[in-house]
Amino acid sequence: MKEEQIHEVLDQLKGGTISEYYVSKDDFLPFRSVLVKRDDFKHFRGIAQRGGDVIYHYLESPRS
Repeated sequence: MKEEQIHEVLDQLKGGTISEYYVSKDDFLPFRSVLVKRDDFKHFRGIAQRGGDVIYHYLESPRS
């Protein structure tokens, strides 16, 4: 996954265009490296799935 694709997906989650995004095990590290650099990082919640995949959601209030 390219960095600009990841930014686009994260912006869609933030804007409510999509409610969740499924990240495969192979794309997890590049996805997370872009995510942690964002100012609104704490608004994103990743739920681990069996096999190493993750489903991300955007939260209105930041997690602690």
